Amino acid sequence: MASSSHYHYQYNNDSGDDEFASITDEFLGFNDPIPEPKERKKIIFIERDREEGHKRLWNDYFSETPTYSTRLFRRRFRMNKSLFVRIVHRLSTEIPYFQQSEDATGRDSLSPLQKCTAAIRLLAYGGAADAQDEYIRLAETTARASLHNFTAGIIALFGDEYLRHPTPEDLQRQLYINEERGFPGMIGSIDCTMNDLNILDRSPVFDDIINGIAPAVNYYVNQTEYHLTYYLTDGIYPKWATFIQSIKLPQTEKQSLFANTQERVRKDVERAFGVLQGRFAVVKNPSKIWDKAKMGNIMKACIILHNMIVEDERDANTIEEFQDEEFSFTVRRPKKAGNVLGRRKEVRDSHTHQQLKRDLVEHIWDKFGHLRNNNM
Repeated sequence: MASSSHYHYQYNNDSGDDEFASITDEFLGFNDPIPEPKERKKIIFIERDREEGHKRLWNDYFSETPTYSTRLFRRRFRMNKSLFVRIVHRLSTEIPYFQQSEDATGRDSLSPLQKCTAAIRLLAYGGAADAQDEYIRLAETTARASLHNFTAGIIALFGDEYLRHPTPEDLQRQLYINEERGFPGMIGSIDCTMNDLNILDRSPVFDDIINGIAPAVNYYVNQTEYHLTYYLTDGIYPKWATFIQSIKLPQTEKQSLFANTQERVRKDVERAFGVLQGRFAVVKNPSKIWDKAKMGNIMKACIILHNMIVEDERDANTIEEFQDEEFSFTVRRPKKAGNVLGRRKEVRDSHTHQQLKRDLVEHIWDKFGHLRNNNM
């Protein structure tokens, strides 16, 4: 039998090295050709005839004999013409971006009307920024810049007045309305996913109460005196003195009436946000903006504009309609009494919560119980 030493194998080192080098070069991309520099894109200038855009906008909505009626103006601008003109005037006199200027050739820039119209249309309809080009005659980037300067200007000029804490007079009016609906001492509803106590602890909702700067309120429910106002909430909130939830499984007629009344009144916050979404589609639609600060400005500006519109369209009689009423509650200027820890404990007192809820059940039964057969 032949020995294995009789067989000779030849190994070509040069061939193996070349193959290894080829694989290495291919992996590292050494064989790729050097990319040629990209050709710079040419800036395309479009003559939009912005003067014609301003003229068309003026004739359609702002002239003495406008093409479109006041009803169509309110529908498309989400507010009365007088309010919009007031906003444009303030922005054009106090915000440099909206002040019309001339270029080196003496040609006028875009008018404040064009910029503000583009911004309000983006808020109202929530469409693409370049959708304003054909009618208002301004580019996509200019429309976007107009939107962000408009929202920042609205916050700067009107935020202190229309995005503020309620005054004692505002609070008194709200307390009166809610007492008529069966909830003395209630100042509103809260509806969100604040089911994490860590988030609730960081919420500024009760900062004024805890810090002793909230207006002092005294009211009676079922002949029991209370001095902390409260919100109507759903079941995810803790049983604090400042939260009143519905009754999940009512066992008596009184409890059923209370649960139905609480759930009906609590829908106010959903209706309010629905009105805001209906008025400004940008709030309802998915955001096309990634900047958190700009998104926050848009939301704040929409709320400010909403409050301005409500004030502008409110019947003048509603401002004074509560002056002759006899209130079962009192609203006083705040007094910094006690300490922060004591007030925090008072806000979270579950015993007060249970007592107030029992009193509200009795109060609502006394007020509306005789109407239960009439689908109150």
